[in-house]
Amino acid sequence: MDDFFRPEVRAFLWRWREVLIAGVVVLLGIWWALTGVGINQWLGYIFCLIGIGWGIAGVQRARFAQDGDGPGVVQIRERRLAYFGPLDGGIMDVADLSRLEIDPTSHPDPSWVLTSIEGQILAIPINAKGAEDLFDVFAALPDIKTTTVLDVLSRTPDARVTVWSRVKPLLH
Repeated sequence: MDDFFRPEVRAFLWRWREVLIAGVVVLLGIWWALTGVGINQWLGYIFCLIGIGWGIAGVQRARFAQDGDGPGVVQIRERRLAYFGPLDGGIMDVADLSRLEIDPTSHPDPSWVLTSIEGQILAIPINAKGAEDLFDVFAALPDIKTTTVLDVLSRTPDARVTVWSRVKPLLH
C-alpha cells in the first residue's frame, strides 16, 4: 500500500488528515440531518458543528506544520518543552515562557526563539522533527492570536518578529 501513492501525495494527505477527517464528519452530519428522524437528525446537526470546529483547527495545524526535515527533535511532555539539536538544545517549562519570536535569519532554517522569565533562550528550527506539536503549546499561551502566528510563519519576515510576549505585572 505504501507504493500506491507518491511520497509527495502521501505527505500532503498526512499533513491535511485532520481537515479530511473533519470533512467526512461534516458529510456524515449533513446526511443524518437531512435523512434522520428524531434524535438522529439532532445528532446530525451536532456532528456538523463538531466537524466544522475540527476542520478549522485542522486547517490551522496544517498551515503551521512544516516538512520535519530540519535539525533536531522537539518533545513536549507534561507542559515541559525539550529541544535536542545537533549543536544546542534545552528544556523549558511552558509556564515560564515570557516571549515568543520568529527569527528568519537563523542558520540553516528560520527558528522559533523562546525566552523564559529567567532569560533562558531556546531556538527551535521551524522544521525540526516534532515542531508541529508546538502549535498546541503556542495556542495555549494567554492572549495569543493563532492567526498572527500563522501569518508571520507564512510570510517569513526579514528580521526577528515578536509574536507574543507575557504582560509584565505592575507592582502598584
